[in-house]
Amino acid sequence: MYKIPANTLFMGKNLVFVPECPSTNAFALQISQQQRAEEGTLVITDHQTAGKGQRGNTWEAEPGKNLTFSLILKPAFLAVNKQFFLNIVICLALKDYLTEETPDDTYIKWPNDILVHERKISGILIENQLQGNTMVTAVAGVGLNINQQRFSVPRATSLSLISGREYDLEQVLHAVLGCIESRYLQLRSGRYESLKDEYLQYLYRRNESHTFVSNGVSFTGVIEDVDEVGRLLIRTEEGVKAFGVKGVGFG
Repeated sequence: MYKIPANTLFMGKNLVFVPECPSTNAFALQISQQQRAEEGTLVITDHQTAGKGQRGNTWEAEPGKNLTFSLILKPAFLAVNKQFFLNIVICLALKDYLTEETPDDTYIKWPNDILVHERKISGILIENQLQGNTMVTAVAGVGLNINQQRFSVPRATSLSLISGREYDLEQVLHAVLGCIESRYLQLRSGRYESLKDEYLQYLYRRNESHTFVSNGVSFTGVIEDVDEVGRLLIRTEEGVKAFGVKGVGFG
């Protein structure tokens, strides 16, 4: 059971704890559709049995060892064509927290994974509900590896593996929620340019020649930017090309 954080204005002030559930994102979406959920409502579980990841993947998390939670947001101030800024905000918030905890290089792997030592420590999945050109609700799901020691995926890691110590999950949660709220308030105040600049500063493999795969074909390119709707802009021999989430992968 988790306590309501004392260090935030609204993030996590309405806390819904479920010992086990298939997906906190699905549960949070259900809450937002069935009742008038407050902004910052937190859905958190100790055991997520079918966590959703980007590209239809699942999120692996050992019960009681990590943080798996979702936040209900009400970004009506955000234009539909700027909805990727929610990804930017959550990614930067996790980067902020991890930078405080470890001196190791931390990067954002497009579109929304966090890497430490080139190993995945966190994943984000944001699902938006729109009405016309208005963003009604956004559910931001976060998986953050804290105390897990073994993973079936070789390129995964946790804070405990990096630092060699064990963490109090509630303390980490409250710190992360504070970081998310701070970044979200920056977005609410319209600081689009500075937020994007920071996101690009920490973007994995940016300005480096690298192999990518699109439609089963490998090619060499250089990540240059992310456009307004969140597509990855890669300079290739044929010029700059824009790729959506399912359109390109790292080779």
